Amino acid sequence: MAREPDPDKLIDHWTLVGDEPELVAGKRGATRLGFALLLRFYTERGRFPRSRSEFPDAAVDYVARQVGVAAAELAFYEWSGRTIEFHRRQIRLALGFRECGVADADKFTEWLVSNVTQVERGRDHVRDELLARCRAERIEPPAAGRVDRIVRSALHRGEELLLERVVARVPMVVRSRLLALVAVDGDEELVDGTGATELASIRSEPGNVSLNTMLTEIAKLRAVRAVGLPDEVFADVAPKVVAGWRARAAVEAPSHLRQHSERMTITLLAALLYCREREITDTLVELLISTVHRINARAEVRVTNELIKEFKKVTGKENLLFRLAEATVNTGDRLVRDTVFPVAPQAVLADLVAEYKSSGPTYQRTVKATLRASYTNHYRTGLIKLLEVLEFRSNNTTHRPVLDALELIRRHASVGNLSYYPADQHVPTHRGLSGDWAPLVYRRDGQGRARVVRMVYEVATFQALREQLRCKEIWVAGADRWRNPAEDLPADFEDRRGEHYQALRKPRDPREFIDGLREEMRTELDALHTALPACDWLTISDRAAGAIKLTPLDAAPEPRNLRRLKQAVQARWGSVPLIDMLIEAVLRTGCLRMVTTAAGYTSMPEHVLAERLLLAIYGYGTNTGIAAVAAGEHGHTEDEIRYARRRYLSLEAARQIAIEIANATFAAREQTLWGQGSTAVASDSTHFRAFDQNIFTEWHSRYGGRGVLIYWHVERGSVVVHSQRLNCSASEVHAMIDGAIRHSTDMNVEANYVDSHGQSEIGFGVTKLLGFDLLPRIKRINKVKLYRPAAGEPDMWPGLAPALTRPIRWERIAEQYDQMLKYATAIRVGTASTEAILRRFMKANAAHPTYQAMIELGRAQKTIFLARYLRGRALQREIHEGLNVVESWNRANSVIFYGKGGDLATNHRDEQEMSVLCLRILQAALVYVNTLMIQDLLAEPEWAQVLTDEDRRGLTPLFWTHVLPYGEIKLNMTRRLSLTAG
Repeated sequence: MAREPDPDKLIDHWTLVGDEPELVAGKRGATRLGFALLLRFYTERGRFPRSRSEFPDAAVDYVARQVGVAAAELAFYEWSGRTIEFHRRQIRLALGFRECGVADADKFTEWLVSNVTQVERGRDHVRDELLARCRAERIEPPAAGRVDRIVRSALHRGEELLLERVVARVPMVVRSRLLALVAVDGDEELVDGTGATELASIRSEPGNVSLNTMLTEIAKLRAVRAVGLPDEVFADVAPKVVAGWRARAAVEAPSHLRQHSERMTITLLAALLYCREREITDTLVELLISTVHRINARAEVRVTNELIKEFKKVTGKENLLFRLAEATVNTGDRLVRDTVFPVAPQAVLADLVAEYKSSGPTYQRTVKATLRASYTNHYRTGLIKLLEVLEFRSNNTTHRPVLDALELIRRHASVGNLSYYPADQHVPTHRGLSGDWAPLVYRRDGQGRARVVRMVYEVATFQALREQLRCKEIWVAGADRWRNPAEDLPADFEDRRGEHYQALRKPRDPREFIDGLREEMRTELDALHTALPACDWLTISDRAAGAIKLTPLDAAPEPRNLRRLKQAVQARWGSVPLIDMLIEAVLRTGCLRMVTTAAGYTSMPEHVLAERLLLAIYGYGTNTGIAAVAAGEHGHTEDEIRYARRRYLSLEAARQIAIEIANATFAAREQTLWGQGSTAVASDSTHFRAFDQNIFTEWHSRYGGRGVLIYWHVERGSVVVHSQRLNCSASEVHAMIDGAIRHSTDMNVEANYVDSHGQSEIGFGVTKLLGFDLLPRIKRINKVKLYRPAAGEPDMWPGLAPALTRPIRWERIAEQYDQMLKYATAIRVGTASTEAILRRFMKANAAHPTYQAMIELGRAQKTIFLARYLRGRALQREIHEGLNVVESWNRANSVIFYGKGGDLATNHRDEQEMSVLCLRILQAALVYVNTLMIQDLLAEPEWAQVLTDEDRRGLTPLFWTHVLPYGEIKLNMTRRLSLTAG
């Protein structure tokens, strides 16, 4: 059955307009209704329906009322025979359409080859383009089988043209080197199906942050560059096409790669090396950043441990120092023991000196001296080699001294025992040499000349390089994530400024934008000031702990009937194996159609592939692994399941499966039960422990232990719309923004609930520009400040005065308005990752004018939010309830993802992400099936008047008391759950 349209779409798509009522007028009964439905369907879609099931029931009722025929009459309309054929000819003639002939099919194939298939390789997208072209030329699309043949032919011919273009750009000597990577050798087929040693090394994941990993990745990058692939080999090939080839080359063993035509083999290997060169370069930059940080962190720990032995905190040191100064004033030449020791005993003074050493400049200089020794004796080898393979650049002349310093280090790297740089050598001075580094960098030699200590200079320069890399003021040639930040911005922004402003719904004039924002600030501050006396939960006064005191919300009582409802679900359906829920969701939604082979073809029967994919998803999603699920009752071996996962279940395919199940849940919901579709999501992270023999597993200070973060976006009805894997040190702000605008589901996100870690002033500024509300729960609410909308108004809002601070600097926003919109557009259209773009807005880059403007914009928007939040108990509860949803989601993780103690027991990035995506699929299937179960149960008469308003407010499909995630895997595609809803 077709999905039920919402009321607006029902009116837009199924209302008879223009001459259509006259075409229908001459018909009666079932013929009249059937003809009207055919007419509207053909008008909207450019083709005739294949069966009655393509008409939504709501559409049938709506059209039936227009033509004055009972909806039940449609059952008597004949879907084959002379009548319907006559109706089809009549509709084609009235709308100016004609049937597709052989010449038309050939023309469409040529058009697809020239305009679509060399840019887009997805079958569904190509099919949509073909159907759109048919409508544009008013030609009825051919039958489904013929459409598939046209699409297959166009895709094949488009790929052949691409292969020919790519191979022509590869010199013969480079072709030989590429083919040598998959040449037969005695040990070519490894256990994991990778292949020859050099190719396996190129495809391998990086290890943990260490000198050995750095040297391995440098050797890997040199091996890729040694092939000599031209830079322009994929110059005019769509990035998604190159990424598809790269994914295909990554999963095929050398023997499979050799089976292709030579052109295909060369292209696949070229795409792999082209992408891997950029990926390895990114890895080396991350290793540099992590290594420099590690050197400093370990030096601090070592020095702290040494000083703590002699450290004893001196209490009352301020009074002691005052009395000491008073005792020594006007004492003349009296002895220390006569004037000082009576006031401050010698032992106390010794403790005071030790405390100063452990916290003052002496401590910092000791740390840096220890850091230098660690760098010289161990890490220098790798960092110097990095300078040989990475090319650092900057678009800002301010950072030129750091680049010059790197060049100086490179020139003298191989010189032997050289303590100081030559006296006649120009040594660039940069900001990293100031402060505590200066006494260590600049020394006087035996002849009293001021000299620069080489090793200390190198350490200080690498520290400065790290800071500037992190905010992308310095970038790396040939990288992807760490590339030129100018490439992150949309190249067409100047030419299409009006379109981009309109897409963001922002005025062209910055004054109009600022006036509206300033007026909104005034309105909200007025409302807060007026409501303050009646807000018994809120106090604003001068307090040492902070001006704002907000009473926590009272715990809401548990709805009385929801436990009874869950018990009724279990009583009807019993303990349902989780695998059965997955099967039910897959069969009802048809989500496995999103899976296509990475190799571009398949001979595996559809039902066999479906079963193996389900087993792979279940193995990854429960974290039990493929070996465990292979032992169940289903007739598939471990090797067969692994083959299906490697060749068919890509990360993108898994992501699309989860999206399809989410969309099916939205479509299946009954509005009378669940209310209007939600436009708000809650987002938060879950810490998963993981193996640490890789570059992205990190220690998390809040959760303890090594691992990664998984950041979820869950809408208020417990449907997950987005997930992403983060390093523990990553900012959650970019993850929040990324999920809200790139979830790809049918949901329209207008607000995002976050905890304190998911918000910042930059976050408020960016979300304001992108057009959705950031709604955080702020833990240290007592410390926040409200900004004033204008200067010269000290007497405005006297009740809020203790929490008010300076006015917003609107001039900064006005000056950088266009540039801020440019960054927002880059995030919206995806010219680079949100993380890469937001790296520009870090504290290390505080002098950047756009950063300063974004901070001011964020402060204004945060003030507006706070004024609403503090006075609105309903908003506080809404945010709290929204975050409770994502916390419940995190609790469900431990129930479903139970294998191996919940640890991500792999060092491979793709494997970790696949585990998370399959967990997301299982939870989405659980919520989908629970939604249908609840709707089935509540449709019964005995439940008609049971649920109260409190029950409906707390109703959620995310519960698992009736779910059996453990036990032997019994896969039976014919065993279905008894459900009528959806």
